[in-house]
Amino acid sequence: MKTNKEAFSDYLLLEKKYSPHTVEAYLNDVVSFEAFVKESFDQESIDLVNYSQVRSWIVFLVDHNISNVSVNRKMASLKAFYKFLLKTKQIEVNPMLKHKSLKTPKVVQVPFSEKELKDLLAAIEVPVDFEGIRDKLIVEMFYVTGMRRAELIHLMIKNVDRSNNTIKVLGKRNKERIIPILPIIADQIDSYVGERDGLESLTDCDYFFVSKKGLKLSESFVYRLINSYFSRVSEKVKKSPHVLRHTFATHLLNNGADLNSVKELLGHSSLASTQVYTHNSLAELKKVYKDAHPRNK
Repeated sequence: MKTNKEAFSDYLLLEKKYSPHTVEAYLNDVVSFEAFVKESFDQESIDLVNYSQVRSWIVFLVDHNISNVSVNRKMASLKAFYKFLLKTKQIEVNPMLKHKSLKTPKVVQVPFSEKELKDLLAAIEVPVDFEGIRDKLIVEMFYVTGMRRAELIHLMIKNVDRSNNTIKVLGKRNKERIIPILPIIADQIDSYVGERDGLESLTDCDYFFVSKKGLKLSESFVYRLINSYFSRVSEKVKKSPHVLRHTFATHLLNNGADLNSVKELLGHSSLASTQVYTHNSLAELKKVYKDAHPRNK
């Protein structure tokens, strides 16, 4: 018979369609809480905890300098776990029912400017070999598609369709979306695929982006790659694939794209998620308005 945690894992993977990475994070949080309850209350099972024990864990985490953002993420894991136990009738009362998230400062992601992007893409000088062509394509791919880091890493070669110039991306909860391939990267894709096909070994042959040894790329490698390139042209503290995704959305909105279209390209389930990107386009709109209106001359 499966344990509650094993059944919870299956539920997240098979019913909720969460990624293995997300499921692992949820389970790690549940296991951490289980260890805390055992240590602090000498209680083996966490199926029948009360909210005061949850609050004790929150206090413990905060006292150990865990940020409110991280605490809220751990509480989200517990909420999902106890919601599952309630749904499967293994508990009668959800101890997380009245939990309220800790307040967190609103973090505004500052996108790269169009000038920073143009300067970078013009300045990238890479060897005309597999790794050089691949690295430049990764930078371009993030900016012209807006895909997430995990989506780029897990992009399958069968889902890059040059006959129709589209890319099929598998997003959160295994939700698929189609992104057009812009002409500016079509030739780069062909060059990369030619170099990729010439590799001596292709262990992870199903994945589009691979290392020189033919292995799927790691998340840390892709992060370091983006950070390294953008350190040459930008003084921003945050230089990551997510900032490039944010830049993609902001630049589209600044240049007249409607919010629904950007929502579909980003793979958001609701407009509320996409609206976080509008503050920069609003700032641009105010600038244009101020510069152009005759009453301001």
